[in-house]
Amino acid sequence: MPSETTPSIQSYPLSDLCVLADLPLRTVRYYVQVGLVDRPEGETRAARYGAKHLEQLLLIKKWTTAGVSLDRIRQLLQGEPAPVPPRHKGIGTVEVCSHLMVTDGIEVVIEPGRAGMTPEQVRHFINGVMTVFAQVTGDQSADAAGAAKAQSKKAS
Repeated sequence: MPSETTPSIQSYPLSDLCVLADLPLRTVRYYVQVGLVDRPEGETRAARYGAKHLEQLLLIKKWTTAGVSLDRIRQLLQGEPAPVPPRHKGIGTVEVCSHLMVTDGIEVVIEPGRAGMTPEQVRHFINGVMTVFAQVTGDQSADAAGAAKAQSKKAS
């Protein structure tokens, strides 16, 4: 027979919840105060927090680390679609980029891995950018240069 003092759902005091979420007590209290985290069961020192509170805190922590505002986090917690998290560029990260110098003052940076582009698609994109630039400026030499660059890279 289960003891009446044993809760059927695991709950935590605020101090334990803070340790589990790896957040300061003051921060958790603020999130509860502004309505980002549901109010606990009970009051003052008898207040108890459950798995839902922990889940909310972990989501808030993840999104704030990614630079999402608290207003947007409120929307996300209310069911709006989540943003695509940005990739963090850490120390030692290596990215291969193509820099297209269209003209003085106009440079296009292409990160094919992030863009999901094949080398052939990158060459085609560069050719298209140079063609459009030539059309906009009326500079046929830019159009020819873009086509020549694309063809020379295609051959290599």
